[in-house]
Amino acid sequence: MPASSPQKAAPGEKLVSLKGITKHYGNLVANDAIDFAIAPGEVHALLGENGAGKSTLVKILYGVIEPTDGEIFWEGKRVEINSPVDARNLGIGMVFQHFSLFDEMTVAENVAVALTDLSFNEVRKRLKQVSEGYGLPLDPDRHVWTLSAGERQRIEIVRCLLQNPKLIVLDEPTSVLTPQESEGLFETLEQLAGEGRAILYISHKLEEVRRLCRDATILRGGKVVATLDPRESSAREIAALMVGQEVGDVARTPKARGHDEMLQVQSLSMPARSIHERPLRDVDIAVAAGEIVGLAGIAGNGQSELFAAISGERLAEEPGAVVIDGVGVGLKGIDARRKLGGAFVPEERLGHAAVPGHGLGDNTVLSHHAVGGIVNSGFIAFDKARRLAARVVGDFDVRTPGTDALARKLSGGNLQKFVVGREIVRGPKLLVVDQPTWGVDAGAARVIRQALIDLAAQGAAVLVISQDLDELFAIADRMAVIHEGHVSRLRPTGEWTREAVGLEMMGVAPQDAH
Repeated sequence: MPASSPQKAAPGEKLVSLKGITKHYGNLVANDAIDFAIAPGEVHALLGENGAGKSTLVKILYGVIEPTDGEIFWEGKRVEINSPVDARNLGIGMVFQHFSLFDEMTVAENVAVALTDLSFNEVRKRLKQVSEGYGLPLDPDRHVWTLSAGERQRIEIVRCLLQNPKLIVLDEPTSVLTPQESEGLFETLEQLAGEGRAILYISHKLEEVRRLCRDATILRGGKVVATLDPRESSAREIAALMVGQEVGDVARTPKARGHDEMLQVQSLSMPARSIHERPLRDVDIAVAAGEIVGLAGIAGNGQSELFAAISGERLAEEPGAVVIDGVGVGLKGIDARRKLGGAFVPEERLGHAAVPGHGLGDNTVLSHHAVGGIVNSGFIAFDKARRLAARVVGDFDVRTPGTDALARKLSGGNLQKFVVGREIVRGPKLLVVDQPTWGVDAGAARVIRQALIDLAAQGAAVLVISQDLDELFAIADRMAVIHEGHVSRLRPTGEWTREAVGLEMMGVAPQDAH
């Protein structure tokens, strides 16, 4: 056995029970009298749209924040969890959505940081035992900066397992994995559950929840609205419970590809400027007016670097490396590209796409000032910007305390709808968007995806960079894969399978798969 397993619990006994958990932030009720329980060996999904209260509940369970009211029972005994140390001492392990690793350190060194009671040699020995025993192979001497996103996630999971948890909480664990890596993770989680460990699984990917989980608790507005077996409901039915209304499919009409190429990336190569960047290698992409091109890939394979090169945040070596509407812009900045009809939505919405401490009106100025519409007699007409922001709030169902609320006051999904909407209302000829629905609930994702489809239907060229294969298969006319800074040949989406995309995401060429 790779790690000592929890003792088997008596039938029907709960490992952890939360009773009447309530959390107030001023007048906001983030959690409202939530009752929730998980048994040993259970893989339990925690579902809800953005702002439903999932993060608050998990932070209470892990000792990050203190509840306003309610009780927590661990193995039948009332406990207080005042810190993550308390949580880990009980047997609660957390694998966060965002990795907390030191890139310049080795795998073993990163694990040892969290296990101060063991010698470094003992850490290396146990790391090898656990990683091999659970099918999560790791080289203890590899530096983290050389690893893929999937390998980095293995470190987080193994580091958690070395603490021998009875309950493991995973937050969006497959957001950076290929289909093949996701299936491997599911097998590992099923092995852990078979040992009697409880798994709390948080995800927006409802089909994988139906594949893995036998129980699910759904939150909406801070309250529990349903507890069910996700296998007995469709993904659409579960999504409706999450958002409070039917969530339909996006409406997409297949069409012939236009001849006017709004974006051409030609033989684009760029060196990495640090160990944290991926060099781009001879990238070729073309996006025609009226089509959506999807670019799949595991995080860290050059997506951010390519976005920076296309948007003008980083300049190329030749004007013709990036062409927008027939004009070589490789040496021109982002404002010049906007004036040619370009619009750009980066992956990081808070801090990159929007200034956290500024209102929505001021944030509208950021991308509109160079192209007119809110410029008047040489100065920015902020009242026009605020009216435009209010229009985006209405058109894109952005739920906000006010039409000019601070960006940081919006939930992730609502801020994403605003940022995408802010670019679309300009009527751009070209939209490049990086991870349009990352961490966004089903309702917000549908709004964003439909907006991209509608924009392309109006004649714009749309390039979508995404780790969500379901998204790309739903909206893209053509697709390619980016791996280690190189982009594969663009092909019609109908010629791809999920398995083929997954293999290319791992760097396996089709002929190598046989």
